[in-house]
Amino acid sequence: MSLVKKFATVASGTLMSRILGFTREMFMAAALGTGPVADAFNAAFQLPNTFRRLFAEGAFNAAFVPLFSKEIEANGIDGAKRFSEEVFGVLFSALLALTIAMELAMPLIVRYLVAPGFADIPGKFDVTVRLATIMFPYLICMSLGAMMAGMLNSLRRYFAAAVAPVFLNIILIAVLAYAWYEGKDAHYVGYGLAWGVLAAGIVQLTIVWIAVRNAGMRVGFRRPHITPNVKRLLWLALPAAITGGITQINQLIGTAIASGQNSAVSSLAYADRVYQLPLGVVGIAVAIVLLPELSRALKSGNMVEAANLQNRSVEFTLFMTLPAAAALLVMSEPIVRLLYERGAFAANNSTPTVAAILAIFGLGLPAFVLIKAFTPGYFAREDTRTPMIFAAISVVVNITIALTLFPSMGAPGIAVASAVAGWLNAAMLLAVLIKRGHWGRDVPLLTRIPRLVLAAALMGVALYFGERWFAEELSSASHLATKAIALTALCAVGAIVYFVVAFATGGADLGMIRRNIKRGDAKAPSTPGEME
Repeated sequence: MSLVKKFATVASGTLMSRILGFTREMFMAAALGTGPVADAFNAAFQLPNTFRRLFAEGAFNAAFVPLFSKEIEANGIDGAKRFSEEVFGVLFSALLALTIAMELAMPLIVRYLVAPGFADIPGKFDVTVRLATIMFPYLICMSLGAMMAGMLNSLRRYFAAAVAPVFLNIILIAVLAYAWYEGKDAHYVGYGLAWGVLAAGIVQLTIVWIAVRNAGMRVGFRRPHITPNVKRLLWLALPAAITGGITQINQLIGTAIASGQNSAVSSLAYADRVYQLPLGVVGIAVAIVLLPELSRALKSGNMVEAANLQNRSVEFTLFMTLPAAAALLVMSEPIVRLLYERGAFAANNSTPTVAAILAIFGLGLPAFVLIKAFTPGYFAREDTRTPMIFAAISVVVNITIALTLFPSMGAPGIAVASAVAGWLNAAMLLAVLIKRGHWGRDVPLLTRIPRLVLAAALMGVALYFGERWFAEELSSASHLATKAIALTALCAVGAIVYFVVAFATGGADLGMIRRNIKRGDAKAPSTPGEME
């Protein structure tokens, strides 16, 4: 199966999840707006989400996948199964102990780590603590689920792991729809969402667990024991966890700082949901697929294939991400009006702030996606320390800029800090790959990048003037359907401009894409575990 098709498999599941995520956020914006319960829920959910990225997705996609792939190559399925059971026993025990400790210390954690700005608002603080207490066990489900997903990705079974997150949004949409139908108040909605998150974690774990069993890997529980393989995993996982969760770490820092201003936490969350669509569909799909593929190429000593995988992945991410960044930068306000401006959100007049945050996130989007494409170049070589150092530097930069800008700019200042830190991190990752000789000079890539930037810039200009042409249709006073039609038409025009310029200037090449797909099909292994 070609790299492009593998990207598409993962991206399709992620796209489905993100679209449903938009629907969920639209319901939430109407029900809660940027009010105190919205702030409390988003701050509380940030805690298990951060730990999930630190100890689950980051650690296991970065450390577990290469080691699991190596076990398959060296000792077959039986060796890989034994290794996964050793890891499962240690992981489950550690997660259980962490969850109990965090539940007992939750008031202190919310007061001093998650939302220190809520400490002086008794009602808001108490609700945040209760919601965080309900949702934190979600971490156990999602961390074990991430391990199962890593196994599936190594076995080239991408679909179940990609589609499982959809159920979080399905369950939360059901909760919101029920609350709306029954006319429930904001506090009921907040608690319903918290229990929905926990239920979704159980459902998602069940899906990937069944998929792993269907792949012939029946993972049992072993008494926790630090074997040499587990020790190696932990040695790699700690820095990998920090690196893989860098975006989430920065978001947690942003949430803590934003808690000092009413509505800032929820404003950041609503803007984050929009830019997570291209980041999730492109960046996360590339990172998930690239790591096991790159690990295999390096283990077999095929350096040419490894270099080609890295360069084509960056080419693909930029080709898909640059137009999204241009659209978010130019059309952030019409997008926010269409998605969120109704109910409590409109009553709070939250559109200008959320739109400003979204435009700034658009500037940082290519960097966030490039980080996902660059880090597998380290992780596949079992180097998790270097990206961790860069992640730590970017966190320091993020905190410094956020604290400097927040008093004068508010929530948009936190977005500026996140974007700057993202670009710095991406630049450092690329520079060291080049210095070590792990990133070969690729003439097609170097010639295409400026042409893609030009195409995205011209698309942005077209959208800028198009937005003014449709100003009346895109205004707050217009009907929802009118705004949707006008925005869709603008996006279609922008896409036409981008693709015409990209292909006309040589920034993209259909022939190259076709050859890559055919070459991938020719190389595709015919093992039973190829795809679900």
